[in-house]
Amino acid sequence: MLLLNDFQISTRMMTFMRLACRRTGTALMLLVLATLPVRADDLTVFAAASLKDALEEIAAGFEAATGHDVFLSFAGSSALARQIEQGAPADLFISANPGWMDHLAEAGRIDSASRIDLLRNALVLIRHGDGPPLGLSAKTDLPALLDGGHLAMALVDAVPAGIYGKAALISLGLWDDIAASVAQTDNVRAALALVALGEAPFGIVYATDAIADSRVSIAATFPGGSHPPIVYPAAIVAGTAAPAAGFLEHLRSPEARAVFERLGFAMAR
Repeated sequence: MLLLNDFQISTRMMTFMRLACRRTGTALMLLVLATLPVRADDLTVFAAASLKDALEEIAAGFEAATGHDVFLSFAGSSALARQIEQGAPADLFISANPGWMDHLAEAGRIDSASRIDLLRNALVLIRHGDGPPLGLSAKTDLPALLDGGHLAMALVDAVPAGIYGKAALISLGLWDDIAASVAQTDNVRAALALVALGEAPFGIVYATDAIADSRVSIAATFPGGSHPPIVYPAAIVAGTAAPAAGFLEHLRSPEARAVFERLGFAMAR
């Protein structure tokens, strides 16, 4: 029988939770993580689900360069913001829109002086498999395109991708005809998965999500003026003693920029 001392148990549990958070993307894992001892030089990042691929790669590089462990939790920005507001153990928050960051600033839960606009993105209509490009206008017959199926979207009144998508459809005069056919998901990656698996013929996601899965293709890009600019703000959570400032600085480094741009993001500045 192998006996572990307290430090070994903690280390193994932290490693397990780190892998679980990265592989499942569930912030629920961090509720368990909160009960475990964490080293002062560890870092917990709550980030919008659309950042999963980029941040996993960037965090691995940061860990190799600094020796700090980075724990990543991905979900819809609304869910993560509410958890931070309730005291979840996050050190850095990256939202997919400014609104939820504003909410935390008003609640005194972020260090407003650390806040930056990090990234920009585009909004696209995706389809399962390949197909011809489509135009998007008030004349687009989305119900006919769905042919009895559903349009996959993140929660349209809470999750940024869903909020942007609903705004775009309203702007184009398409929302009323399609609202009853929308299949809402907890986050944008879940909407992507519905289309990738063929459970929904079309969906609305970020351009970077469409790039991440070869089972979908971009049918159309929504005009930039049809929705608010897609901006990802980042900020350090108030009161943290973790090396969040170093990781935030690393997110704007040439190495991180190369990863973001390769995966379809644009740097905000």
